[in-house]
Amino acid sequence: MNQEWPSHLLMRKKISHLTSYMFYSVCCMDITNCAIAGGTAGVFVEAALYPIDTIKTRLQAAHGGGKINLKGLYSGLVGNLAGAFPASAIFLGIYEPVKQKLLETFPENLSAFAHLTAGAVGGAASSLVRVPTEVIKQRIQTGQFTSAPDAVRLIVRREGLKGLFAGYGSFLLRDLPFDAIQFCIYEQLLLGYKLAARRNLSNTENAIVGAFAGAITGAVTAPLDVIKTRLMVQGSANQYKGICDCVSTIAREEGISTLFKGMGPRVLWIGIGGSIFFGVLEKTKVVLAQRHFNSQDSSSFKLD
Repeated sequence: MNQEWPSHLLMRKKISHLTSYMFYSVCCMDITNCAIAGGTAGVFVEAALYPIDTIKTRLQAAHGGGKINLKGLYSGLVGNLAGAFPASAIFLGIYEPVKQKLLETFPENLSAFAHLTAGAVGGAASSLVRVPTEVIKQRIQTGQFTSAPDAVRLIVRREGLKGLFAGYGSFLLRDLPFDAIQFCIYEQLLLGYKLAARRNLSNTENAIVGAFAGAITGAVTAPLDVIKTRLMVQGSANQYKGICDCVSTIAREEGISTLFKGMGPRVLWIGIGGSIFFGVLEKTKVVLAQRHFNSQDSSSFKLD
C-alpha cells in the first residue's frame, strides 16, 4: 500500500537534498575541499575586519576608564592570517562530515542538535590552532609585542609553551557555545528560508542569514569573550587565577557592566564577519563542487 507524504515534508526533504547534495558529495570523496572552503572563508573575514577586532580587544583589555589607542590597528595581521587559515580549515573539515553523519543518524526534527553538536566538535578540534593564534594576536593588539615571531619567542621564554595556551579554558567556554550556536542558527535559518522561498539562496541571501546568525551569537557570548580576553592578555602577571576569579575580580573592582565592554564592536564585527564568512563559504563550496564535477566529466569523456 503506497503512503503519500504530506506536501510540507516532501518539500523539506527535497530542500534538504538540494542544500547538501552537491557539496557533501565532494566532501565525502575529498575532505580537503571542506578544509579549503573553511580556510578561505576564515582568511577573508580576518583580513576584512581585523581593525574592528583590534579595537574590541583593546576595549576589553583596558582597566577602568583607560583610554584606547587607535594606532596600529593592523598590528599582527599577517601572523593572524597564518593561523586563521588552518584553524578554519580544521573546523570545517571536521564540522561538515560530523554534521552529515549526525543528520543521517538522528530524526529530522533533531537537526538542530546535529548542528549544535557538530559545531562544538569542530570548535574543540580547531582550538589547538586557534588558541595560540588568538593569544599571539591579542598580545600584539594590546602592544605587548610588535610581531608574531617575537611574540612566540618571548612568550615561550617567559611562560613556557603553556603561555601559548593561556586562557584555553575560557576560550573553550566562549568558543564551543559560540561555534555551536552560530552554526545552528545559520543552518536552521537557512533551512527555513529555503522552505519559504522554495529555492536555493543567492550569495547575498546567504550573507544576510550569516550576518543575523553572527550578530545574535556575538551578543549572547559577549561576557565570555571579555573573560577570555582578560585571561589571554594578562601574561606572566597572573592577575587572575582562573575563570571564576576573573569574573569575581572584574565584578568587584570594575562592575558587572565591564563584562559587556566591547559588545558594540563585537556584534558589529561578528555580524559583518558572519555575512562575509558564510557568503564566501557557500560560494567556495559551489566553485569546488563545480570543479569536481567538471573533472569527473572530463575523466568520463577520456574513458569513453
